[in-house]
Amino acid sequence: MPLAIIPPATLLRMASAKKSSKKSSKKKSDRPGEQAPRGFAIAHDWKGDVRDLDPRATPGFSGRKAEGKEFLLARDAELDELQERLYAAHHGSEDGRSVLLIVQGMDTSGKGGIMRHVVGSVDPQGVDITAFKAPTAEEKKHDFLWRIRPHAPAPGTIGVFDRSQYEDVLIHRVHGWADAKEIRSRYTAINAFERELAAAGTTVVKVMLHISHAEQGSRLMQRLERPDKHWKYNPGDVDERGHWDEYMEAYTRALRATSTVGAPWHVIPADRKWYARIAVQQLLIDALTEIDPRWPTADFDVLAEIERLRATMGEDAED
Repeated sequence: MPLAIIPPATLLRMASAKKSSKKSSKKKSDRPGEQAPRGFAIAHDWKGDVRDLDPRATPGFSGRKAEGKEFLLARDAELDELQERLYAAHHGSEDGRSVLLIVQGMDTSGKGGIMRHVVGSVDPQGVDITAFKAPTAEEKKHDFLWRIRPHAPAPGTIGVFDRSQYEDVLIHRVHGWADAKEIRSRYTAINAFERELAAAGTTVVKVMLHISHAEQGSRLMQRLERPDKHWKYNPGDVDERGHWDEYMEAYTRALRATSTVGAPWHVIPADRKWYARIAVQQLLIDALTEIDPRWPTADFDVLAEIERLRATMGEDAED
């Protein structure tokens, strides 16, 4: 039987994949002159106020909307490959790596757009999205993290929390459903939980989509003026706008208490939806690049399998 010949196109793809893997340990955004939108990084000892961060800013990116949209699309393939490598390398293992993206923000801040335009660009089999709504009667019987823990990402996957355990230190603080002592206790519990995740191999990426009061009002009005958006409108959103300052204070306190070295927060200016999307995309690329997942080596004889397959193809192999 003749020696198997690997087509040139296949060899080119193999070489390209190997080259990509070698480069993976160096962040593309670290290259001179390359833009790296990441929003505002919140240090572990931050003492600032979220109200001092401009919701219309575009830190790390000098382009406009059109360039931002192109930037997002141009990096889809990079994020998709990194996610596929993560899944291939760690899925099914007991101690493999994973990523947890926590997305918080006021109503209309663009959480759905992050799910569609950023998370939606990768293979869904390697993503687990959980949207936490108001707790059920059963969930209220337990510790606030009880309903969160089962949704920690499995090895090889990207877990996404659309709202999260942070609701219990935000809305609960604003409406007085928990006193100051209980809120401080929850900060401590959240930090401990996120340390557990890190110890288990999960990289935690936390983003607050920071929208202005004026922009939120405009987006809510659009939902009222367009019949195709009525289903997204909740009259309760207007009630919550009356607590805007309290929410900003609650976010500020939560960021100060829970932005840690191992699980830092990033405040993402969200008045410009396109910028919020490229910033979250960048943070996911950063997290996956740091993990640097490698394609697993074949546990079979590749050349022998090529021979076996060719033997079943007959004349088709010559076409």
